[in-house]
Amino acid sequence: MNNETTMPPKYDPQATEAKWYPYWVNGKFFEATGDENKKPYTIVIPPPNVTGRLHLGHAWDTTLQDILIRTKRMQGYDALWLPGMDHAGIATQAKVEGKMREEGISRHDLGREKFLEKSWEWKEEYADFIRQQWSKLGLSLDYSRERFTLDSGLSDAVREVFVRLYEEGLIYRGEYIINWDPQTKTALSDIEVIHKDVQGAFYHMKYPLADGSGHIEVATTRPETMLGDTAVAVHPKDERYQHLIGKKVRLPIVGREIEIVADDYVDMEFGSGAVKITPAHDPNDFEIGNRHNLERVLVMDEGGVMNDKGGKYEGMDRFECRKQIVKDLQDEGVLFKIEDHMHSVGHSERSNAVVEPYLSTQWFVKMGPLAEQAIELQKGEGKVNFVPDRFEKTYMHWIENIRDWCISRQLWWGHRIPAWYHKETGELYVGRDEPEDIENWEQDEDVLDTWFSSALWPFSTMGWPDDEAADYKRFYPGDVLVTGYDIIQFWVSRMIFQGLQFTGERPFKDVLIHGLVRDGEGRKMSKSLGNGVDPMDVIDKYGADALRFFLSTGSSPGHDLRFYWEKVEANWNFGNKIWNASRFALMNMDGLKYEEIDLSGKKSIADEWILTRLQETVEHVTKNIDAYEFGEVGRALYNFIWDDFCDWYIEMAKLPLNGEDEEAKHTTRSVLAYTLDQTLRLLHPFMPFITEEIWQHLPHEGESITVAKWPVKDEVLMNDQAVKDMELLQGIIRSVRNTRAELNVPMSKEVELQINAGNSEILGQLERGQSYIERFCRPSDLKMAVDLAAPEKSMSSVLSGVELYLPLAGLLDLEAEIERLEGERKRLDQEVMRVQKKLGNEGFVAKAPDAVVEAEREKEKDYLEQRDKVDARIAELKN
Repeated sequence: MNNETTMPPKYDPQATEAKWYPYWVNGKFFEATGDENKKPYTIVIPPPNVTGRLHLGHAWDTTLQDILIRTKRMQGYDALWLPGMDHAGIATQAKVEGKMREEGISRHDLGREKFLEKSWEWKEEYADFIRQQWSKLGLSLDYSRERFTLDSGLSDAVREVFVRLYEEGLIYRGEYIINWDPQTKTALSDIEVIHKDVQGAFYHMKYPLADGSGHIEVATTRPETMLGDTAVAVHPKDERYQHLIGKKVRLPIVGREIEIVADDYVDMEFGSGAVKITPAHDPNDFEIGNRHNLERVLVMDEGGVMNDKGGKYEGMDRFECRKQIVKDLQDEGVLFKIEDHMHSVGHSERSNAVVEPYLSTQWFVKMGPLAEQAIELQKGEGKVNFVPDRFEKTYMHWIENIRDWCISRQLWWGHRIPAWYHKETGELYVGRDEPEDIENWEQDEDVLDTWFSSALWPFSTMGWPDDEAADYKRFYPGDVLVTGYDIIQFWVSRMIFQGLQFTGERPFKDVLIHGLVRDGEGRKMSKSLGNGVDPMDVIDKYGADALRFFLSTGSSPGHDLRFYWEKVEANWNFGNKIWNASRFALMNMDGLKYEEIDLSGKKSIADEWILTRLQETVEHVTKNIDAYEFGEVGRALYNFIWDDFCDWYIEMAKLPLNGEDEEAKHTTRSVLAYTLDQTLRLLHPFMPFITEEIWQHLPHEGESITVAKWPVKDEVLMNDQAVKDMELLQGIIRSVRNTRAELNVPMSKEVELQINAGNSEILGQLERGQSYIERFCRPSDLKMAVDLAAPEKSMSSVLSGVELYLPLAGLLDLEAEIERLEGERKRLDQEVMRVQKKLGNEGFVAKAPDAVVEAEREKEKDYLEQRDKVDARIAELKN
């Protein structure tokens, strides 16, 4: 027997992981080949923003993708996992400007071109960080195809899409109320606005009639906008105001006369039934203003500061103005009531500033026709499949209620809008190329919303708009998109719209949705709570494999994942278990070569059983990976490796390996090598580093486990009888071990064992497994027969088909054991009385925290269970 192995005695994740990633990348194992004999399989990575380092959510998301791509690669697919990053307009520009502020300069000091140079420097720095993190996670990305949303090819695609949509009337420019972020001074789309409940107020005011005949009551939550009021509206059927329609009121403070108009939008039941109309600062007022041809008076600038239309409030911040205007209205006797009001206020997703509904000229995508295509797609068999399917409702609800998409952003970092205005005539030109006499034209200053380019990601990365691009023809559409439920509206929906519009196909077949990573208490990880966990810190402590196995198997699709350090450590222990089992196997290979592995010889029950369990595991793992049930895969692999292979088979394999039968030794070595090889292949997509390291030490063929063939269930290796035999043996061995533990009889001491078989068939099973019973139960005398009578004074156990008897003579002083157990019973009686007295105290139950009361109830239950067991044991010994 060869006891030499080059595997170190202890697994070192850091050393192993640093070694194998460069080997994989340099060996080009991750690159899709374009081999026409292989079926393509495609995933495009959700591109991380170049604003910072990756977080646990990224680690989770990419690990799931890596599991799928590694599995398909091993199954013989031409698997492409395309990497890339997003320029993230608002977020990245904010980071770059923040860094410049520390240096005492602004982007306006530099100018557009110099600022963009700074932004590209930022991109290069953070792109390197992200690639380093991808490598530490072990992601099998095809770096030869890496893309960036601002690279030249993607820029061509963005311009092509913009021009085509414009030519088809689906992109237009107009003056509308949009969501405005006064801090970053840019427009936001609806889904970039986060609504939060905020304690505010309703301000009730009297607007005097211009003819001096009375007043009309209105209310607002934003009194500073009254400076831009151009009408008061009432419902045309409201009898209270019929005589006032067409009359005018005088706007307090400003003194401007504005008309009372009738509009069906007004709710007669709400408040006074009269509303102030500010077309430049409210989306509903904007529509009313259009219907009544009202003037649009904008009273703020882009920073939320009152402008020259704000009169004496010019130069005041909007919230400062609010305080002052409320005081002035009170002094004027116009403001007669302030009512506390909790209401939902929009905040910028990026800056957290309160969003201002703001009149602005912007570019929009007309979403109605695009949404119709997407809705129609979901009615057919070729729809996008959401996993879990409940998220299809989230998606459908949004597209069925969609509004036009504001796509222009007042930034410098991003895809500049391909529109030019003639310096003299003001003529608008939109095109793929700039106008010929460019000196007479000025390009639109704005850039496109980041999500506009991200929406093209599945096909722009493949070479579109060149319909003949090799990758586009072969790898589009993709097979699956893996992403979080928080960006279904932002990104998933828009990729589907654009994919249908420009390629005529859904961009991916499946969308696998996961949740958010939360802390152990279920809270969202955030800087303010200080509960964030850097995945690189986890890898430095426990290795990437432990983190990956935890992330991928810790929840089911669509659900959030709670992070626990203890669970990562448990998976690190799992890796060590595999390592130690593999070292044992290798130390017993005796120079076995791959071509010498032979499963055709006479196999033991343990051999037949482990090979059968392996085939069942292959089938279970493959089926559940295809169903995206990674938690189920994790459980199957963990149970097979830890319980079946390590705790049972390896122990049983020691019998032939330490015996004299050379044929049995060779068969056992072959089964060990084959089972370990196949198991490592199943585990590889989840724990790529440790599996490669061990596999390279095993008898194998091929350069890397990354391209080794995926296991397929082999019916020839299935043996149902071996499973039945093994289940019986395991039951007997466990039962004898449990009885030994109860009696405090160590394994080193032999015991008499008698087994009563239910019939001759079961006796045959016992005889086939007799060597295992003798090895693992250590009987001094073993009797097995049908209709065997129970000996006097013995411990008995009943299993399916058999009864076990352990005569107590020589093992136990019955009287002393009964006396000890009766003492234990008295102690438990006292504990039960103490807990029940506490729980019977109404004051304690009423005043103590619920958790404390519940803990006492759990103690009571535990003590009662222990007492019942002691009673049963005393009765058994007395009988």
